[in-house]
Amino acid sequence: MGKTTGFMEYERIEEGYKPVPERLKHYKEFVIGLDESQAKVQGARCMDCGTPFCNSGCPVNNIIPDFNDLVYHSDWKSAIEVLHSTNNFPEFTGRICPAPCEAACVLNVNDDAVGIKSIEHAIIDRAWAEGWVVPRLAKHKTGKMVAVVGSGPAGMAAAQQLARAGHSVTLFEKNDRVGGLLRYGIPDFKMEKSHIDRRVKQMEAEGVVFRTSVFVGAAKEGMGKDSKVTNWAKETVTPEQLHKEFDAVLLTGGAEQSRDLPVPGRDLEGIHFAMEFLPQQNKVNAGDKLKGQLRADGKHVIVIGGGDTGSDCVGTSNRHGAVSITQFELMPQPPEEENRPMTWPYWPIKLRTSSSHEEGCEREFAISTKEFIGEKGKVTGLKTVRVEFKDGKFVEVAGSEQILKADLVLLAMGFVSPVAPVLDAFGVDKDARGNARATTDFDGGYATNVPKVFAAGDIRRGQSLVVWAIREGRQAARSVDEFLMGYSDLPR
Repeated sequence: MGKTTGFMEYERIEEGYKPVPERLKHYKEFVIGLDESQAKVQGARCMDCGTPFCNSGCPVNNIIPDFNDLVYHSDWKSAIEVLHSTNNFPEFTGRICPAPCEAACVLNVNDDAVGIKSIEHAIIDRAWAEGWVVPRLAKHKTGKMVAVVGSGPAGMAAAQQLARAGHSVTLFEKNDRVGGLLRYGIPDFKMEKSHIDRRVKQMEAEGVVFRTSVFVGAAKEGMGKDSKVTNWAKETVTPEQLHKEFDAVLLTGGAEQSRDLPVPGRDLEGIHFAMEFLPQQNKVNAGDKLKGQLRADGKHVIVIGGGDTGSDCVGTSNRHGAVSITQFELMPQPPEEENRPMTWPYWPIKLRTSSSHEEGCEREFAISTKEFIGEKGKVTGLKTVRVEFKDGKFVEVAGSEQILKADLVLLAMGFVSPVAPVLDAFGVDKDARGNARATTDFDGGYATNVPKVFAAGDIRRGQSLVVWAIREGRQAARSVDEFLMGYSDLPR
């Protein structure tokens, strides 16, 4: 805990933002983190709650009261050691995690939760600044070789854990840079990619070999480098090659199959998935030259989907200079404040306004798209209708149809499954949702039906959070280590 009476003496301090007019001019991070004294005050608010629900609310089970107390006592170096004991990449989660730990904070029952995410952010940023984040080399090499397929947070976490256990790890990525959706799905203004790059350098020093622009799966006709499946892959490696060269294979690709909206007019020009739009801007930010980049300049933009991906489309469109931006959400508008005694310690449903929304956006709730309207093959608008949820289904509200102008429509309605060729190529069984079938049991967890092939992260659990990907990557690494060695000292 922090100070005994700290939760009664101090109020929650939120991280700040740079002014909207300033941050819309660039794609850099604009969050103003807590300084040392502010972080100490936040750490002081951690109360002696007996049972710290924040630990179980956090998917990686961060030991939150301990590092809060260490920050309160200004022992920052010990704080990063505690944080790293459960989380390989707190600079990722400290920036883009929605912080379910704070929803579970005992103080959140009738007061503002401890600013756990902001403390985590402050700890890792200071650790990098002080040079405390260094490669951790394995004391002994095992002689075992492991292939990790997919370099998102699950793959990176698994690869780092396995390398530290002494295995020779090769991490395959179909895109031209490491990071998965962290690299090409999360806008730079939420997380600059230098955070990924310095972790890659650390992991390379620990022995991880990165092979980018390599698609792992069965080569099929039409799956060249311009394919939506392979993206920028220049080389294909077959499952047979991995089985021959490696002692174990861990599949950690994402759930990249976007949910579509099959209504009349879907084939009109100007309607795109969010994951066609967002990666292009990240590549441009990285210095790449793209022909025909999707841009929102001077356009009326409608984003269909009210989640984080939709919000990212809003922020990027604002930076492009869109004339107007409207975001659709099928569900009714949630309450601005949750009923805390009823929802705690679980994740509450309430209205969440992101920094991108604050930069300029109209939000429409309980609305459904009936048809895309166009002229000369290009989208010009949407026919919509208001809906109500009755008897387990959405019902149209009579007389509520309207037509909204749109020059660019971005579909951000989530992801339904991994790209099929990868799992099919390995012969991995799939569940009803098209994800890899693998349990998380303590004994043999994350193993698939194919001998020595494991699966973790979104490819197994479906679309989820970065922090869940890190958890599954760490746990799968332990299972792979135990499979190879008969036992494992890696934490689960």
